[in-house]
Amino acid sequence: MRYYQSSSPLVSLLLWFNPIIICKDILRTIFEKLPVADLARSACVCTLWSSVASDREIHARAFMAPWKLKRLIGNPTSPTFWRDNNTLTRFAISHPLARADTLASLALNYSVQVTDIKRLNNMMSDHGIHSRDRLLIPVNTPDILIDATCYVELDAHAKREVAVLYLNGSPDKMPANVLPSERGKRRVIESLRRSMHVDDATAQYYLSVSDGDPRGALLEFSKDVNWERQMRLT
Repeated sequence: MRYYQSSSPLVSLLLWFNPIIICKDILRTIFEKLPVADLARSACVCTLWSSVASDREIHARAFMAPWKLKRLIGNPTSPTFWRDNNTLTRFAISHPLARADTLASLALNYSVQVTDIKRLNNMMSDHGIHSRDRLLIPVNTPDILIDATCYVELDAHAKREVAVLYLNGSPDKMPANVLPSERGKRRVIESLRRSMHVDDATAQYYLSVSDGDPRGALLEFSKDVNWERQMRLT
């Protein structure tokens, strides 16, 4: 059994006892009160704790609690989705694009910066707006999330997975650039393969070591390429 310093008094108290003798029902009751960070630490104690702390419903409750979300629909493709819930960057508003929309008008309407919209949607220029049916808008106030329902979506254009808020309550239909989990993962691998000029297995490897983050996969691949170049020069 491994011991660690925990920020949660509940976990610290449990570690005074043998974790093996604590039944799953008791663990579940306790883990439902923990933040995401302590769930990750609890999963490292033993196999029993890991099986309970890895439960989707427990993670979802811990993810929603700080923001007072009412409901979270969908399952993320990467476990890092649950851990990155301490800032509003994990959330986005879905805005269906109209012909008259511009980045400047959207930034003004939602009280955000144009650069933040472009960064969130993986846009290099303003012209990218014309090839999409919706844009993700950064959430700039936590109040909008209170009692709200969010949808876990992998956006093909933005190349990121976020909890999406629909201001009209729910999506009338799933946007064309939102991919189902398995199909979305396949598309991400294909995109990485083309960007890296490698085979599927290599692209999948870098995606796995980056916990499903495409940007992290490209960064790891770039580091390895630079290292190989340096080795050839020495």
